[in-house]
Amino acid sequence: MRLHTTTWGSGDRIALLVHGLMADHHTWRRVGPALAERGYRAVAVDLRGHGASGRPPGPERYRPGDHADDLVETLPTGAELAVGHSLGALVLAQAVERLKPARAVYSDPAWHLGSGPAGYRAGLFVRGKSLTREQVRAFNPHWPDEDVDVEMASVRAWDERTAYALEEFRGVDMWPAGAVVPSLVTLADPSTLVPPGAAGMLAERGFVVRTVAGAGHTVHRDDFEGFMSALDGWI
Repeated sequence: MRLHTTTWGSGDRIALLVHGLMADHHTWRRVGPALAERGYRAVAVDLRGHGASGRPPGPERYRPGDHADDLVETLPTGAELAVGHSLGALVLAQAVERLKPARAVYSDPAWHLGSGPAGYRAGLFVRGKSLTREQVRAFNPHWPDEDVDVEMASVRAWDERTAYALEEFRGVDMWPAGAVVPSLVTLADPSTLVPPGAAGMLAERGFVVRTVAGAGHTVHRDDFEGFMSALDGWI
């Protein structure tokens, strides 16, 4: 599937941006322009089932491999930088050998979905469609008002089948075997997706791991300056 894309800047260097579950390209509303100021042409996708991209029938069409194939179909190979958040980091890792960016950044990646009563449950995400603005604000106290508004609009437009498609991957080992290209992992503090033991494992597998102190799961929205600072040496 060819995905909807949004571009900031016109520089010679290309940066690819891949959002997480329930979001769309608007999640990068500050990151995209910041990269453009640094001379990049930042290209952000809407994954299938999100934003302005297509919505194929059936949850079986929303597996991580489907999203990864879409990235390869849509985005240019050989970009200087590729950034993925959460689900976007999971699918970027599955597409990185084919996309061949010079370097990659994985932000609080969803490389392992917990199983059991406290594990991943699609229904918890689907309930986000009915949250009020006040509830979204309470969950994300550090977000600017515009990000709260963007989140509400993105979630309303989101196809919940993308969440149900991930349930078959609960407890499945989706950790990358190694860093295919020079790769940075930026983590929330604390990260519920990448606990300390897993962070150590990633470091042993060749990933540079940096934690953004005090940031929540959507690191680039919780602490934009902290996220950009964590990219020092990578952009």
